[in-house]
Amino acid sequence: MSAATLRPAAIEDVVQLFELRRKSIVGLAPNGMSVAEAESWAANLTVHGVEQKLRVMEVWVAEIDGRAVGWGAIRGDKLEGLYTDPEFAGQGIATELLSRLEAQVRARAMTSMHAQASLNAEGFYIRRGYMPVGPRHADVQPITKRLA
Repeated sequence: MSAATLRPAAIEDVVQLFELRRKSIVGLAPNGMSVAEAESWAANLTVHGVEQKLRVMEVWVAEIDGRAVGWGAIRGDKLEGLYTDPEFAGQGIATELLSRLEAQVRARAMTSMHAQASLNAEGFYIRRGYMPVGPRHADVQPITKRLA
């Protein structure tokens, strides 16, 4: 398990979170898709796009020794993203972030959390209680977890 500190993201984090997202996708997504698909996915969000996410979503950052090693975002009861630095993959960072985000949703009296799981991450979510809901489309699987 990691020794990460979780905190809400600040606008000053935008460049670091942009870079971490790209590194996460390029480093980890080829476990479930081609390198070309991962590169394309990583390129579909700009620094400005991450800044917009920070303005309209609730974003949490996991840090170790002052370094961002993961981040996740929610909007309402929907998980909008969850990324881990590949150097820290498998150390519980994503699990800690997901638990924090689920707690935030639960605290708002919402009884479930929804997401679109990429091929490389679907097993991660299933192991944490998420269930597929509906057909896979565009290489993502809609998933839901009851939080009550």
